[in-house]
Amino acid sequence: MYTLGIETSCDETGVAIVDRRGHVLSDVIQSQIAIHAPYGGVVPELASRDHLLNIRPVFEQAMAESGLQLSDIDGIAVTCRPGLSGALLVGLQFAKGLAWALNKPLVGVDHLVGHLLAANLTYPGQTDAAPPELPFLALLVSGGHTALYRVDEPNLASMHELGATRDDAAGEAFDKVAKLLGLGYPGGPVVDRLAHEGDPNVIALTRPMPRSDLLEFSFSGIKTQVMRWVNDNGLPGNDATLRNLCAAFQHRVVESLVQKTMIAASREGLSTVVVGGGVAANRGLRERLQRECGAKRLRLVVPHLRACTDNAAMIAYAGSLRLALGQNDGLGVEMSPHSALLSVTKKGRGPRDKHPDKSRDKPRTKS
Repeated sequence: MYTLGIETSCDETGVAIVDRRGHVLSDVIQSQIAIHAPYGGVVPELASRDHLLNIRPVFEQAMAESGLQLSDIDGIAVTCRPGLSGALLVGLQFAKGLAWALNKPLVGVDHLVGHLLAANLTYPGQTDAAPPELPFLALLVSGGHTALYRVDEPNLASMHELGATRDDAAGEAFDKVAKLLGLGYPGGPVVDRLAHEGDPNVIALTRPMPRSDLLEFSFSGIKTQVMRWVNDNGLPGNDATLRNLCAAFQHRVVESLVQKTMIAASREGLSTVVVGGGVAANRGLRERLQRECGAKRLRLVVPHLRACTDNAAMIAYAGSLRLALGQNDGLGVEMSPHSALLSVTKKGRGPRDKHPDKSRDKPRTKS
């Protein structure tokens, strides 16, 4: 079975074709980095317009690279949530038109589910690796999302959030710190490179959300710490100070991500850890996870680098699982800016955080 996947949730136009085992026949991505770089972030209107310009040529290139004919495609999968509304609509309408013209089944895919299953993909030239054993713990860490999930089966109903960020996602914090330091956009890869050339112990930054009993994250505070350091000491140049500051920032973010991942794996009694999302490409995070998982005898599964960032192959694979069960959303599939995965983490800071001993387990009275 061959599934064609379409991904336009944010700033990358992607079309891919995979088989039922997750082998990638083609995976074409048109990046919009050059368009959004002058603004230091994604401009939704510009993203939508660029998707309109590129969706057809990206589709045609993906078909050509796959070596298949349109008649060989068994079904179509498209990202329908979450993401930028205008960007999602471009991919969704293209997918609907294609499904109608080819008389093929169409399924909508939650973008986060795609990331959680991306470790099952195998690219040309890549040695086949055993897929992650179910159930597994997943750390999803990207520019828009940072959360821990327990995955019992590869479907929405069997993916449960254990904890997520209350404010900034980790990738968002990387980009904002990079912008503050004048490192350009996207800043995550630059900070990662500079961090490996610096000493994380020279500049003192505190660890985000230090409470060990919480599986939630917060990265707005460490971003503010970096801003205050710059205000007090001045913007560093291309020198050792810049590298030490990047190293201190990355060390603290990675420390928070890995520590809570290890706690979650222990609490849930899981022996396999999967990491996905754009920040999964971060060398510091990979190295720390590898070290900690090895020490605790946990199996760590990290997707191919191409499968970490937004791509259509993961959408095609997630969709293929639904198609194999005979599911078909048809032309009625709808778009939503919100994920269908239930969230247990509330944004912001609540009263229980400020006075945990006074508010916990007390009966509520009607006002």
